[in-house]
Amino acid sequence: MDILQNFIDGRYQDPIHKNYLDNIEPATGLVYGKTPNSCQDDVELAVNAAQKALPQWQAMPLEQRADILYAIAQGIESKLDELALAESVDNGKPVSLAKAVDIPRAASNFKFFAHACSQFASESHSMTGTATNYTLRQAIGIVGCISPWNLPLYLFTWKIAPALAAGNCVIAKPSEVTPKTAALLGEICQAAGLPKGVLNILHGSGASVGSAICNHKKIKAISFTGGTATGAAIATQLAPQFKKLSLELGGKNPALVFADCDFDDTVEQVFRASFANQGQICLCASRIYIERPIFEKFKQALVVKAQALIPQDPASPSSKMGAIVSKVHLDKVLSYIELAKSEGGKILVGGAQVNLAGRCANGYFLQPTIIENLPNQAQCNQQEIFGPVITLQAFDNDEEALTLANDSQYGLAATLWTNNLARAHKLSEQLNTGIVWVNCWLLRDLRTPFGGMNHSGVGREGGFEAMRFFTESKNVCIKY
Repeated sequence: MDILQNFIDGRYQDPIHKNYLDNIEPATGLVYGKTPNSCQDDVELAVNAAQKALPQWQAMPLEQRADILYAIAQGIESKLDELALAESVDNGKPVSLAKAVDIPRAASNFKFFAHACSQFASESHSMTGTATNYTLRQAIGIVGCISPWNLPLYLFTWKIAPALAAGNCVIAKPSEVTPKTAALLGEICQAAGLPKGVLNILHGSGASVGSAICNHKKIKAISFTGGTATGAAIATQLAPQFKKLSLELGGKNPALVFADCDFDDTVEQVFRASFANQGQICLCASRIYIERPIFEKFKQALVVKAQALIPQDPASPSSKMGAIVSKVHLDKVLSYIELAKSEGGKILVGGAQVNLAGRCANGYFLQPTIIENLPNQAQCNQQEIFGPVITLQAFDNDEEALTLANDSQYGLAATLWTNNLARAHKLSEQLNTGIVWVNCWLLRDLRTPFGGMNHSGVGREGGFEAMRFFTESKNVCIKY
């Protein structure tokens, strides 16, 4: 039985009250370990450690701070196989996907912000003949970082790295559903020479430890990625406390496929955007709008690919689609498929749980599912399903495509598939999303701002946007 511990003040320790949650492997449905279910008392320990560490960390020369962050990146790279296997066991994703995407990106996050901390600059403004103003950007102090289960180490480090680079100490909570790689990060930080107390990793449920982190008076900023409902609850709690808050929330992302697209490549990329990581990426395309002249052809091409994508044991080297993250989430996705049927949707392929043989006989596997005949106001076109389920609709012109795409409470990402450059520029400006990809998907430059509009979140992550969030700006005016 694998029993995890919290990482507080540079060492591993049990939760104060010895409360634990079960770790369940999605591929098997079996309990393989225990995770601490920490509470307010554990948060207090972590905050005390962070307070002691803060002066040393903030006073450390930038070059030395950067060297430590870069050493953490190298530590992640050196444990690629171990971390990828842990990610697969926890999350259900294929090991091959974790090795190719999740773990390398986690290392890249630390590398990027190791460089960024020495390049982060502020502004000056001259009042000719009178005074000079300059802006100081100073670390907030102690900050909270709360990350989700779909890309566990990838998104955990996406928050921690800029917070540390800016000079803060961090109280971090990974998802209790996928805690293992976050637990392993502690020993990597130890080996890299990160001073004790600078990063503290607490495990447990949102209700038990997440809420305690958000409401602790000495934690001055919260960066949260997760569901929109949880984000709304956090915002409601924290508004009267006037804490800085960054929320990266859900998405219901449209893909606009035009008749002049590069057909074969677009089929390949839209399919990938729909079903990567079992559709459990906030950036996945879930509403596929196809220009009418190619609708039937494009639909059939997607159906053929979906029929060929068979869920497998994620530990298998040939696995391209693994398990849904939990039984609760599998049931949620299946309920949406049933809802689609009741709303008049036609299931073109998939729609049912898959029962594998052998060790995965009790795992949480689901066929990739494609649905048509749903109106845009159907719940399955308006609510985030967060699974391997997409809907298809036809459109007749650019204006209709834009109207359909923007008809959503969300606004995270969109993809455009066209060879018409003028159309690409015009629609990119008019789409109500924080990210627009043209003829590509998930092509990320870490310097660019990341985040959504409307119910998809508040604020931006990435590049200097993240460094700005984790600092407070102060204007200094010096009269001549």
